[in-house]
Amino acid sequence: MLTRANRLTSSRLFSRTVRQGRRAGTRTLVLHLDVDAGVPRAQVGFVVSKAVGPAVTRNQVKRRLRHLSRERVTSLPGSAVLVVRALPSSADASHATLGNDFDHALSRLLRGSDPVMSSSGGRDSTQDVSS
Repeated sequence: MLTRANRLTSSRLFSRTVRQGRRAGTRTLVLHLDVDAGVPRAQVGFVVSKAVGPAVTRNQVKRRLRHLSRERVTSLPGSAVLVVRALPSSADASHATLGNDFDHALSRLLRGSDPVMSSSGGRDSTQDVSS
């Protein structure tokens, strides 16, 4: 379980991270990262929509993602906010697959060399566009 200080509870920061942060996706997840959020400690939030499945499945996916995030929160910059969005394919993915996808997307975000799409889907002058 994530510590209370590492849980993203501010809807304002949540929205800002999804709209303005960098993003990297895999087959099962999309991660949004805002490294300059101005929070005292790194924080993590989750989006698991009804498209993932019924409530039992969504809760299982959230538990897996919280566990994965707890192990990786120390690799985030101190004032960063990370939002983890589960895609429908995450419902059928194993814990190991989710972990590999999480690590791959997070390393791309932290490396900063992979281009990302703007939240509008078009070219954004502050971000590169992914192919």
